[in-house]
Order: sequence, then structure tokens, then C-alpha cells
Amino acid sequence: MDKDAISRIRKLSQQYAYSSIQMHEVIGRKAGLSETDHKYLGFLIQKGQMTAGGLSNLTGLTTGAVTGLIDRFEKKKLVKRQFAEEDRRKVIIEPNTKNIMALLVPLYKEFRSKSEKLMASFSNKEIKIMETYFLKAIEIMDETTSKLNNKQLQKSINKRKI
Repeated sequence: MDKDAISRIRKLSQQYAYSSIQMHEVIGRKAGLSETDHKYLGFLIQKGQMTAGGLSNLTGLTTGAVTGLIDRFEKKKLVKRQFAEEDRRKVIIEPNTKNIMALLVPLYKEFRSKSEKLMASFSNKEIKIMETYFLKAIEIMDETTSKLNNKQLQKSINKRKI
């Protein structure tokens, strides 16, 4: 692939990311949430119940920020806190999928319909190419995130040693 093609794809990828952020910000606001809170609900729907610490690890938020996040979700009846039976110090976050879906599905209805029509317009071969691209791109992003998180963790550890 030539450099011009790579540059065009990179710019399109950036524009896609920016448009996605803008759309999710608007959807979050319409749902009475911030864009990031709205996306964290997506984690909970996808992953199911998890500990507050697990949500902290998944999102990269501090435990204090996760507590605030859970408080906001609980006020809107989107999650419920439960204590682990084996260790009551451990808090389990249980998503209220019914309430979450009732809040978000209407906001995504048109987008989802148009996206499905767009995807249906591609051949199976083209779909396979897109799947391959996204899977590999996600792998690269996850790897980058992990490396940056590890560097941040190491800096934090080193500061404590001083």
C-alpha cells in the first residue's frame, strides 16, 4: 500500500473516532449521563456483574472515581450494589440491564438500523476484511493501552519508593 493510501485510511480512522466520540457524547447527554459514564454502562452490559475493583481495572478509573460512578448509576436505578457473600468488604456491581436498555435503545434505534443496512451492503469477502482490520486494530490498541498503563503503574511505584 502506498503512503497516500495509508494517510487517507489513518485520517478516515481518526475522523471515525472523533465522530464516534461526538455521537456518544450526545447520546450520553440525552440519557442524562456523561459520554464516559454512558460508555462505562456498555462495559457493564457486556461484561455483566463485576466487583468495583474489576470495574476500576477495566476502565482505568481510580477506586474513588468508580465509587462516584456507581453512586451516579445507582441514583438512576441502572445498577445495584451487592456485597459478596464470602467477603462483605467486596462490592459487586449488578447492572440493571432492563433499565439500561430502556434508557439507551431508543437513542440508538436509528443509528443501529442505518448501520445494519450499511453492513448488509457489503459482500461476505468485504465483511471478512473489515472484521480482520478491526480485530487487529483492537489488538494494537489494547497492547498500547496495556503498555501505557504499565508505564504509569511503574512511575507510581517508583514515586512511592522515594
